[in-house]
Amino acid sequence: MSIISSTSHSASTTSTLSQRLVAAIGASILGACLVYFAGFSHIEAVHNAAHDTRHSAAFPCH
Repeated sequence: MSIISSTSHSASTTSTLSQRLVAAIGASILGACLVYFAGFSHIEAVHNAAHDTRHSAAFPCH
């Protein structure tokens, strides 16, 4: 007679505080770069697209 163990290991991954902090800082840097690129771009289409998006979201930009 075999006894089946009822303990199973969870397959879900747990992230540590340092991993979450690295992800948050990386996302913040990426977001800041995208905002800087769109805001100060010399490519008129990129700047106008960002400007129109801000207006459609009712975000003041002037």
